[in-house]
Amino acid sequence: MSTITEIVEVDVPVSTAYNQWTQFESFPEFMEGVEQVRQLDDTHTHWVTRFGGVAREFDATITEQHPDERVAWKSDSGPEHGGVITFHRLAEGKTRVTAQMEIDPEGFVENVADKLGILDRRVRGDMQRFKNFIENRGRETGAWRGEVPRPPG
Repeated sequence: MSTITEIVEVDVPVSTAYNQWTQFESFPEFMEGVEQVRQLDDTHTHWVTRFGGVAREFDATITEQHPDERVAWKSDSGPEHGGVITFHRLAEGKTRVTAQMEIDPEGFVENVADKLGILDRRVRGDMQRFKNFIENRGRETGAWRGEVPRPPG
């Protein structure tokens, strides 16, 4: 299991950064290798990804979500992974977005990529592309402001 942490500061208000992150179906616009994300309901998503020529499909569950603070998830199928994205107001119109992920690479290609630091660089690139995406737009493409409480235990 590998841990990846990446931080980016975006020049938009915390609510704008958070609102955009809840638009999971827009992820292919700034996440490398993500071909499609479908939101099935308030807490379930279906992903289609491609890495090193290998296509994968998997489902994930939103395990915790609090407006303007955090979105956490875990995979239900496919490669084992989970994580949390947190949002911190730095100033009016400036937000720190932190991605913390635990990934258990599946298969030869993903394991080699993990050992060579390619997964870390991909997440870093995704965070930078998110920054460019939201700053260039200046506003979110949509929002979901619902709460998903942390499960007991």
